[in-house]
Amino acid sequence: MNKILKSENLRALRQLASESVELMYIDPPFNTGMVQKRRRMKAVRDDSSERVAFGGRRYRIESTGDHPRYEDDFDDYIGFLRPRVEEARRILTAQGSLFLHIDPRESHYCKVMLDEVFGRDCFQNEIIWAYDYGARPSKRWPTKHDTIFWYTKHPTHYTFNLAAADRIPYMAPKLVGKEKAARGKTPTDVWWHTIVSPTGKEKTGYPTQKPLGILERIIKVHSNPGDLVLDFFAGSGTTGVAAEKHGRRYLLIDQSPEAIATMRKRLNQRTAKSTNKTL
Repeated sequence: MNKILKSENLRALRQLASESVELMYIDPPFNTGMVQKRRRMKAVRDDSSERVAFGGRRYRIESTGDHPRYEDDFDDYIGFLRPRVEEARRILTAQGSLFLHIDPRESHYCKVMLDEVFGRDCFQNEIIWAYDYGARPSKRWPTKHDTIFWYTKHPTHYTFNLAAADRIPYMAPKLVGKEKAARGKTPTDVWWHTIVSPTGKEKTGYPTQKPLGILERIIKVHSNPGDLVLDFFAGSGTTGVAAEKHGRRYLLIDQSPEAIATMRKRLNQRTAKSTNKTL
């Protein structure tokens, strides 16, 4: 059964049975010290504007206010995260995996904490999600990546279906020949993937929404059809969309009313589309 649960996540995790979830992905607040928000915009027909769209129509952009916002500031970030990760390890099945998505400001502290909770022998990969979008400061190298840590319940026995991974182009296709170039290669631990397009169909308006392609890769490789996927910082519900799309069950937990509303709308729309296709 798929479920969206409005709850403080530590309270909810403590009520889940041990060894009941095959895969977890979490994208907790990054402790940026800022208020996370995304401004909602809309295009309005305006014949006097300098902006020109398809067919020569002119328009202007208007703000319609801020979509969900929250304070991303913790006095003791690891103290906040650790009990939730401890519960996550308890809940994972024997061959289960946890993916923790964080940015470079806190990643090294998170790695030490994860080693302590899971054991260093259960660390499998530090995945770098690299993208190329946004501001470019002139006094340091622009930060254009996040870190995703992969830990397993058991150091050697875990779900890893590499054959299910999407294929990516070779950087030098002429060096590998036409056959290999046409087939593509499996990803490495550096994942080049664009952010959610500000004008794309995937966009929900949620301030920290992550791309569906990232979650699809994790879910297809690190779980099996019918497995339960848990995200207890569920936000915009991308984990649930990817799980449902690939025949996995999902449990999404968040205490934000805005997040719950975004998830329900997004997943209900997907269910409606799937039903219409079936009919």
